[in-house]
Amino acid sequence: MSQPGESLRDRKKRRTRAALERATLRLAAERGYDHVTVEEIAAEADVSVRTFFNYFASKDEALIGADPEAGPRMAARIVDAPAGVTPFEAFRDSVLAEITDELNNARDLWLLRKEVLMQRPDLLVRAFATSAESEQMLAAAVARRSGLPEADLYPRLLVAAGTAAFRCAVTRWAQDDDVALGDLVGEALDLFSRGLAHAPQHHHEGGS
Repeated sequence: MSQPGESLRDRKKRRTRAALERATLRLAAERGYDHVTVEEIAAEADVSVRTFFNYFASKDEALIGADPEAGPRMAARIVDAPAGVTPFEAFRDSVLAEITDELNNARDLWLLRKEVLMQRPDLLVRAFATSAESEQMLAAAVARRSGLPEADLYPRLLVAAGTAAFRCAVTRWAQDDDVALGDLVGEALDLFSRGLAHAPQHHHEGGS
């Protein structure tokens, strides 16, 4: 499925990246992640080892499937959000749109990735932790949206809190197949927006 404004070259790159991710995940699901080599992944995707390293620095990166364009894409969404949308809402919407896009475009990849990452909880967290570079980019976008200096505490704290919310939601998602990742991330971000000074009130059935 092509995306708006995407060139033929971009589309080919996206397809190659997805093929390498799919090969990594398929082989890891079959044999166990530690028993798969980069050479085998490249052969499975029908590309050279050199091509593999053009897209990913390591086998871990291919498993995680980090998209280098995600940071700029999310930052652009924050800056371009409609007038009247608060900086927090712009950030929240940007994060949730990213989850929806990823899941809709490659749901089979995500389900396979989740299965493999269950074997490696250390990589599960890394898969959903934004890089320092992306965090800086998002903080700059929030600062611009808020009319605050980039060094201000608010943009940095909002993005760091968002990253923490994301990580907690993913850990919970890994334990419970019945809840959508987007719903959990939305819930975690909403808790931040309401503040953490008080624990949320859960209503128990049969309670007073």
